[in-house]
Amino acid sequence: MLEENLKAQLKQYLELLENDIALRVKADENDTNGKKVRDFVNEIAEMSPRISVEEAKLVKAPGFAVVRKGEMRGVAFAGIPLGHEFNSLVLALLQVSGRAPKIEEDLKKRIQAIDKPYHFETYVSLTCHNCPDVVQALNIMSVLNENITHTMIEGGMFQEEVKSRGVMAVPTVFVNGEEFSSGRMSLEEILNKLLGEAGSEEFDKKEPYDVLVVGGGPAGASAAIYAARKGIRTGILAEKFGGQPLETLGIENFIGTTYTEGPKLVAQLEEHVKSYPTDIMKTQKAVKLEKKDLLEVTLENGAVLQSKTVVLSTGARWRSLGIPGEEEFKNKGIAYCPHCDGPIFAGQKVAVVGGGNSGIEAAIDLAGVVEHVTVLEFLPELKADKVLQEKLYSLDNVTVLTNVETKAIHGKGKVESLDYVNRETQEKVTLELSGVFILIGLVPNTEWLDGVVDRTARGEIIVDKQGATNVPGVFAAGDCTDSAYKQIIIAMGSGATAALGAFDYLIRH
Repeated sequence: MLEENLKAQLKQYLELLENDIALRVKADENDTNGKKVRDFVNEIAEMSPRISVEEAKLVKAPGFAVVRKGEMRGVAFAGIPLGHEFNSLVLALLQVSGRAPKIEEDLKKRIQAIDKPYHFETYVSLTCHNCPDVVQALNIMSVLNENITHTMIEGGMFQEEVKSRGVMAVPTVFVNGEEFSSGRMSLEEILNKLLGEAGSEEFDKKEPYDVLVVGGGPAGASAAIYAARKGIRTGILAEKFGGQPLETLGIENFIGTTYTEGPKLVAQLEEHVKSYPTDIMKTQKAVKLEKKDLLEVTLENGAVLQSKTVVLSTGARWRSLGIPGEEEFKNKGIAYCPHCDGPIFAGQKVAVVGGGNSGIEAAIDLAGVVEHVTVLEFLPELKADKVLQEKLYSLDNVTVLTNVETKAIHGKGKVESLDYVNRETQEKVTLELSGVFILIGLVPNTEWLDGVVDRTARGEIIVDKQGATNVPGVFAAGDCTDSAYKQIIIAMGSGATAALGAFDYLIRH
């Protein structure tokens, strides 16, 4: 079942096992999926003398649990963790065997202090690049605390269960039988949602920074690295470390790297930032910037951080349609990632709103999975590259509607239909469908800076060639600025520019 390259990789990792482990399996060999799971488990066990196979009574079957030899508690997988979940399996094998998870000590202490029982279940798609973060975070929690259990459930093998529980997006997490979250979450975010966020007290004793970077995407990471390399006190404030690349699957235009994936690049960025003495503050949102004796950044939790200079790198987010039903049905039929959520709509009808490159790429991707795709574009013609349009029009299960305005999304508990109006004839049409993928561009995350720094009509921060804004000591970089193009490599370059600009400012003031 495992391809030779995966077997070679896995065999290397299995040499790092610190204790004997058992794969406790429950799978009916007379069932097609059950046989697949049992064959998969046996194949893994044959690769290391430290792994044995045992029969088990699991809550979910077909599936298996990874446990320390002689113990009952471990990490469970319902289905087969291949695709993007292969790394989740590898890490579970190593961590259950005794290899310590690579997390900050304060997070470890928070997990180990949990004294209530939490039974997590995470529904995933093997094509979802957002799911492994959640699966791996919950696996770590179950390894570190016996009050916590976690089962990854591969949605393709449990389709009836997915439908019965109303799962419309992945990853979707249930805890103690109740829906807990939907979408990507970091370990810090899971703990904050479960236990409550830390208060402002932990920030009260922080000394002023020389450079405080607000935003943890490619621009922010680059700025933090360039600042820290100057030997000055550097902090980075990130509501969600990684930014837009977290939502990006394939990256083929990052110079020097033929192909990588967003989450992998983000992990490399974070590791690089951590290699310098940088104060990384995750899951913290800035809500106010003031110029006093020093620059002051107020956080959502009420804490105030001071710095001699600030680099704003807050990035951008998907633009909303602003129509009835859009908020109500998020993750209940409204989606933004075809790679992650496309398989959930297999054999169903969906719409893609947006005729740019992102929208048309999504439509092409979805056409290979769903029954039919309808593309809705507000302008009289599509905006995507010609090569993408040619591919789109070659597909026989795609309808393209241009010069139409999406007006409302309807349903009872989940998406069931969409209303649009022909802008030329004003004819109103209702489409019966199960999913709506919205890809209509980006909007900069700069609303909290109203009246503070100069911005364009679109909300982009205006900067000069040093990355400086109109406020002395305040610099900006990346997709939140008025840069002509929004690309990862350009954001990184502008982050470096802003950090060097801030350093030069410190020297002169």
